Amino acid sequence: MENFDKTMKFDIEELPKEEVRIVLLNVYNTLEEKGYNPINQIVGYLLSGDPAYIPRHNDARNQIRRLDRDDIMEQLVTHYIESEKGFHE
Repeated sequence: MENFDKTMKFDIEELPKEEVRIVLLNVYNTLEEKGYNPINQIVGYLLSGDPAYIPRHNDARNQIRRLDRDDIMEQLVTHYIESEKGFHE
């Protein structure tokens, strides 16, 4: 029987950061252009996986669906932590 008390290591393949950045910026700008709150919509998509949170306009929905949500979240957390560490140093 496996020991579930041990900390699991989560490791994903490196996706080019630039690709994630470009897609997120396009999705953000598209949502803003269509009058949505971009942060709320992106969070809704990341939490649910439902592509209906992202409009088809500017191919935003197809672009974000090509990325794994784990890759997006990893990039967001990494960027946030790195910017916070730099702020407090």
